[in-house]
Amino acid sequence: METDWPLIAVRFALFLALGGLFGLSAFGLYGLKGRERASALALRLWLVGLGLLGLLLSAIALALLAAAMAGTPPWPIDREAIGMLLSGSTIGTAWEARMTALVVASVAALAAAGRAPLLGVVVIASAVALATLAWTGHGAMDEGAKGWAHLLADILHLLAAGAWVGALFGLVLLVARPTRRADAAHLTLTHRVLHGFGLVGTIVVGTIIVTGLVNTWLLVGVGNLPKLATSLYGQLLLAKLVLFGAMLVLASLNRFRLTPALEQALPGSDQRGALSALRRSLGIEAVSAITILALVAWLGTLEPPMSAM
Repeated sequence: METDWPLIAVRFALFLALGGLFGLSAFGLYGLKGRERASALALRLWLVGLGLLGLLLSAIALALLAAAMAGTPPWPIDREAIGMLLSGSTIGTAWEARMTALVVASVAALAAAGRAPLLGVVVIASAVALATLAWTGHGAMDEGAKGWAHLLADILHLLAAGAWVGALFGLVLLVARPTRRADAAHLTLTHRVLHGFGLVGTIVVGTIIVTGLVNTWLLVGVGNLPKLATSLYGQLLLAKLVLFGAMLVLASLNRFRLTPALEQALPGSDQRGALSALRRSLGIEAVSAITILALVAWLGTLEPPMSAM
């Protein structure tokens, strides 16, 4: 089967935009307070932008998916194929739910101005939008109780990954502020947020590991593990696992070494060394997360080992 690079690219962008929207809005809710959401991150601008980007990408993804399923070129747009996809499939229903949720999230983000209740609406609506991506992947291929279990695992996996990606985005924005503008108040805020992410991060990582094991069992199967590296699907999955392991190492480094180092540097007059180390570590972790999302977008277009049995 020929690789559909345009569809993979749009899937990747959707994972990044919707995961960022959910994770960053949640990060703003549990990690920041009131005016900090505007002064530290310009949160409203980012959330509205991600919401609108999600709407645009969802429209493009629908056209590409309809063309792929109908076996027609993506251009000119096949309106008949899109109509059939929207009216006669769960994918179409999920797409409509996503568009509605993204409109709600974008409007709420625009009106939020740092207010927690409206930011909570953004979190819920963006969670719904992100969860609908489960119906465009392998989680929708099973039926009955197994199908629902697979969908649930996929949804929880998506939400946990989105929470991590969005938090990384927020943390990178905090530590990336130029040194000349990073006053004592900003550095104290940065340390507080980094320290406070510990519990959330533990829950996120635990969820990703458990749901990842469930998905591996359903998509790969225990019997196929020894020959995993012989297929493109297996090679991409192994690359994803290596990068995930690297992210765990970096997250542990941030939590147990670099964040305490920043705390120790706060009373002094020179925090550049501690801040630079955090920038490097979080930057590498963010690049690893982005690469994983690209691999997931590709994996979703390939046939997993269990589907061939």
